[in-house]
Amino acid sequence: MPVTDITTDPENLTMTLVADAAAPVARLWEAFTDPRQLERFWGPPGWPATFTSFDLRPGGRVDYRMTSPQGERSAGSWEVLNVEPGRSFEVLDSFIGDDGEKLDGFPSMRMLFSFEATAEGSRLTNTTFFTSLEALEQVVAMGAIEGSRLAMSQLDAVLQDLRAYAQGKGTRTELLTDQHVRITRLIEGSRELVWRAHHEPELLRQWLLGPDGWQMIECEVGETTRFVWQQGDDESTRFGFESETVLSEPIWREVSTERMIGMPGPATLNDLQLYEEDGATLLTLLLEYPDRETRDMILATGMTDGMEASYVRLEAVVAG
Repeated sequence: MPVTDITTDPENLTMTLVADAAAPVARLWEAFTDPRQLERFWGPPGWPATFTSFDLRPGGRVDYRMTSPQGERSAGSWEVLNVEPGRSFEVLDSFIGDDGEKLDGFPSMRMLFSFEATAEGSRLTNTTFFTSLEALEQVVAMGAIEGSRLAMSQLDAVLQDLRAYAQGKGTRTELLTDQHVRITRLIEGSRELVWRAHHEPELLRQWLLGPDGWQMIECEVGETTRFVWQQGDDESTRFGFESETVLSEPIWREVSTERMIGMPGPATLNDLQLYEEDGATLLTLLLEYPDRETRDMILATGMTDGMEASYVRLEAVVAG
């Protein structure tokens, strides 16, 4: 993770984040000043950002929103105060409602983004200035520290091109929190084809199989989805999952609940996101489990290896 430090200073009413990157300072500056790049990491996992306006010059305004897996939205705006190209920019960050106006009961904060070269690459220092101790405590209580840390954990994937970041590395599993796991896999092929391969039964039957020797015997796709597998002809090995779509934004994001058929207990929340660059697609799957015990139990089944076997087939299906 690029974040090296996040500190709060109640006496000076500040919160400071420091992030180091193995990239030139010009590349780090570009990631923070290009809205298409910035929205890939500004929101923490599960709350991706969309920048709807971006006028990063003194007197300009930047508007963005973040959308949760359940479709809840949190929106904000920057009033741009100062810009020193390649070195720093300063904004007044505010929570806004659907009408674009500031929300009552939420603080506005001055934020200074500073960029400098280091021996290993570059460094971002993001200092937030609050008008009162109550405002600082309110933002911290809303999860700003952990949210910022998780958001910046996505920066490495932006600073490198997709193939440099993920090609040849297979399926990667990252433990984000006690409940959250992030799966990433580069698929050689367009986002449209990867999306289709997740939604068309004739394609799903070709790749969503797990380890060799398994077959999919049921494949129902729609707002409610049902998959059932078994090993060879042995019906005693049969198992399956049912899911319901919570949020769908073709062709880049889909969120669904998932539970094993016949098993009691809460469902898992699956947040699939697809990003394409130069003919390759980075597949990111954020999994939310009800608790740490469930997370560890499912990971211990060899889930990552099974997913890698399936994704190898997916890549072949997309290529074909």
